[in-house]
Amino acid sequence: MSTSSGFVVAIPARYASTRLPGKPLQSLAGEPLVLHVARRALAAGADEVWVATDDARVRDALQGTPVQVAMTAPEHPSGTDRLAQCAAIAGWEDDRVVVNLQGDEPFAPVSGVRAVAALAGRQGVDLATLCAPIGDVETLLDPNAVKVVRAASGDALYFSRAPVPWPRDAFALGRDVMPAGDWWRHIGIYGYRVGFLKRFAAMPPGQLEQIEMLEQLRVLEAGHRIAVGIAPEAFPPGVDTSDDLARAEARLAALLR
Repeated sequence: MSTSSGFVVAIPARYASTRLPGKPLQSLAGEPLVLHVARRALAAGADEVWVATDDARVRDALQGTPVQVAMTAPEHPSGTDRLAQCAAIAGWEDDRVVVNLQGDEPFAPVSGVRAVAALAGRQGVDLATLCAPIGDVETLLDPNAVKVVRAASGDALYFSRAPVPWPRDAFALGRDVMPAGDWWRHIGIYGYRVGFLKRFAAMPPGQLEQIEMLEQLRVLEAGHRIAVGIAPEAFPPGVDTSDDLARAEARLAALLR
């Protein structure tokens, strides 16, 4: 396949989910959740949109749509490994830009997909991702809200589940008031060229990754560059639980009024 100046989107969609079984096929407005995600990628202008899954039921649910499906091994430990196999199945060349869009983001803004693709296409960028400002102390302290510290260049210095940088003096007085400063929440959308995707998937897990349970730390610990752009608009919450799915249903109904 020849390389173009555009980008492709790959969506990892493992069928099993401990918190929401069969998540890719959960119904949202009468259609599979994964199809809503794929439509966001198509609306962003991706040259191709692929779903990388381990279950034929997901493949069958996408028949008759513009979405292509890669049947990948069920034992992949991460979405990165699944996408590396997808890239091999799709036959993408090493300089092709691919965006990894999570399969539980039915409201991912098209501007964000385009932004991470553009960032990944820049010279010298190994991995690209996005962040958004944190405006409340609850999010800052929430270990499920991953924080990122950026250099003046915009490159990532570190990712953590802890509130970093640590506001020493402010937190010495208590943790119920938002400290002054700039705090950034990491948004889990990634862009890379296929060649680096393959290298990423082949890297052994790093010590920092295993401590924080954050796969992107593998890249930093190995000495690679992660460019972190500011999201051009908000990314609404994804769908991890049945309650999230109900909220997504309500949001979609409101948008369609």
